[in-house]
Amino acid sequence: MNANNLWTSLLLCLLFAMVDLPGTVSAEDKPETARPKIYDESADGSKQIAAALLIAKKEGRRVLLQFGANWCSWSYKLHTLFQTDRNIAKKLKRDYVTVLIDVNGEHNKDIDAKYGRPTRFGLPVLVVLDRDGKQLTTKNTEELEEGDHHNPDKVMAFLEQWSPKGRP
Repeated sequence: MNANNLWTSLLLCLLFAMVDLPGTVSAEDKPETARPKIYDESADGSKQIAAALLIAKKEGRRVLLQFGANWCSWSYKLHTLFQTDRNIAKKLKRDYVTVLIDVNGEHNKDIDAKYGRPTRFGLPVLVVLDRDGKQLTTKNTEELEEGDHHNPDKVMAFLEQWSPKGRP
């Protein structure tokens, strides 16, 4: 192969490397890794809450309803904070029975209505019930946000405020 053919071959290789040919996949086209679903899209919210209330009554805890959907990035952010922040996870385990209520589309719209349509604030939204099922508060989680995440101190303050009395 002479020098002209070598340069021509190298130039063609470079051109083909730079061209996005039909049927090729570029980095931008690759699908994001699918997140695991955190909300059970087939669960009956009434049954979930009834089961949580049995535990709450027996153990003297509160029920924390977390309304959200698998398509909602903020629902994932809050759920991740609940699991990864050691103090928040400990507080939740000690004082609350957490129930993830899927509200994708029309799913569990009766539960949303029962608790005063908390999803009108957006997702996720929190509702705290006492151990007998009485609604104590609804929290628009936007108030717990700071920039692109939920502020752990604000979340902890909210959980502390609504923890059962007599429990440090």
